[in-house]
Amino acid sequence: GIVSAREAFAPFASPTIFLFIGSFMIGRAVTDHGLDRRLAFSLLSLKMVQGSLPRIAITVAGLTMVLSAWMSNTATAAMMLPVAVGILTATGTARLPKGKAASTTFLLSLAYSAAMGGVMTPVGTPPNLITLGLLDQVLGIRINFFTWMLMAAPISLTFAAVLFVITGRRLARIGGRNDEAVSFLKDQQPVGPWTAGQRNCAIAFGLAVTFWVLPGVVGLVGSTDSEFTRFLSGRLHESVVAVGAAALLFILPINWSQRRFTLEWSSAARIDWGTILLFGGGLSLGEMMFDSGLASHVGSRLVAISGAESLWTVTAMAIVVGVVLTEITSNTASTNMLVPVMISICQVQGLNPIPPALGACLAASLAFMLPISTPPNAIIYGSGLVPIMAMVKFGVIMDVIAMVIVFVGLRILCPLLGFV
Repeated sequence: GIVSAREAFAPFASPTIFLFIGSFMIGRAVTDHGLDRRLAFSLLSLKMVQGSLPRIAITVAGLTMVLSAWMSNTATAAMMLPVAVGILTATGTARLPKGKAASTTFLLSLAYSAAMGGVMTPVGTPPNLITLGLLDQVLGIRINFFTWMLMAAPISLTFAAVLFVITGRRLARIGGRNDEAVSFLKDQQPVGPWTAGQRNCAIAFGLAVTFWVLPGVVGLVGSTDSEFTRFLSGRLHESVVAVGAAALLFILPINWSQRRFTLEWSSAARIDWGTILLFGGGLSLGEMMFDSGLASHVGSRLVAISGAESLWTVTAMAIVVGVVLTEITSNTASTNMLVPVMISICQVQGLNPIPPALGACLAASLAFMLPISTPPNAIIYGSGLVPIMAMVKFGVIMDVIAMVIVFVGLRILCPLLGFV
């Protein structure tokens, strides 16, 4: 009796749901036609990358981070794991002194890069869109694609810089046959020109990214209140762009005589519908937490226990609780539970809800200690090459570093972007 069936199911048709559907279909087409693999091995085959194992590892992690900003971080980690294992095998790293520790560092840097890459864009990981959806539906606060990137990308890149320094120093302590790594990468390099499917995927993806960021760029260069900026924002909503770019893939042919197109429905139907339904349920649950008063009750208890009352102490609490909660449950579930609570705390205390909500959201991608914390962690652990205690020890260090970077980043960037 908290809400009607119509109200409960309405979030499943939220524009943010269609942003997910469109971006997932684009990602499916990119994977089906091997565009992601072609780009990955093209970069890794460059001579400037092949100077040493640390350089190769940092390049793999950096590429994973970039790809996971636009694709599912789970799919990205699954795609890049065989690449990393192949490099480790080709160089004989595991057989060298301290080789097991080096292999662990290499693979963990890949998993952590996939997780942090996901925070760079709204479509990188479900917690981002859950938070944006709740801020829009509950408070009427809309953060566009480009503004999110202005906030999240510096935080993610700062964390990446620290991670890459640690990875490079750890891997520099061992040897390794770089010529074997070069040979492996050359063998894996796709041969031949780009296929029609790869070109079409690049066109659709390029158009999507362009129109996602265009309203924000125009608003930054000109004025956010100008008639032209409002016109673009109204017409180029992120969800409309995503669905439009995905629809283009059903039209662009790869063989017109056979009536074959870039994306067939049989492939599009295999996107991650579970995550989409989970996301819709999370939005519905979030609204009901407000309607029932549960968010306010839990929020008041957290404030009483922690003593957090100012905007930035509440933000710090959101980050810490988010990291701890995400270590033992999925990042989507922890975001569904924690973001409504943070918004409610701010409403009760008269605080700006954006920094605490963003802190809770970003914290949901900072779980580095356990295999169950995030899908990339589980994938890397499933390789059998990463001992659980090594993941815990390295993960604790990276958890603390990430919490500090997120808090300092929000403290600096939120006022600059007009969030406070």
